[in-house]
Amino acid sequence: IYGSVGTHPDYEDVHEPTLTELLSMLSHPKVIATGETGLDYYHKPNEGNHLDWQRARFRTHIQAAKQARKPLIIHTRNAQADTIAIMREENAGEIGGVMHCFTEDISMAQAALDQGFYISFSGIVSFKNAKQLHETAQYVPLERMLIETDAPYLAPVPHRGKQNEPAYV
Repeated sequence: IYGSVGTHPDYEDVHEPTLTELLSMLSHPKVIATGETGLDYYHKPNEGNHLDWQRARFRTHIQAAKQARKPLIIHTRNAQADTIAIMREENAGEIGGVMHCFTEDISMAQAALDQGFYISFSGIVSFKNAKQLHETAQYVPLERMLIETDAPYLAPVPHRGKQNEPAYV
């Protein structure tokens, strides 16, 4: 079993790992990636301090990933412009990684692909009302596409609404 080290952008009431702490955890031989990290503006889109805190955390994780030479697992939700801007500013493409549970449009997929990232789709891509995501999935080259469970969430059709599991991939 291998793992990743990171603090999800939704987790506000947890210890904020420093760059030094992240690097220490990332040095473990069974830790192979950095994250899940990123930006999630879905629940608090207009709360400036919350957004600043998320941005700072994301930058710290990118810096740690680059120093540890371990790829990023990036979560983004309703934060397309800021996610790509921070990835570019911090040179996230130097280490690459995966855009986890991707739900954004073709322009964001292209910006991530341009930085060497893979695009990973969850069961959402099987939902009939996810038209934009269907277009994005058709756009992403197969050699840069991944699929994931995001278990226990987001089970694909015909299991939608049930607890997700790897067998559904």
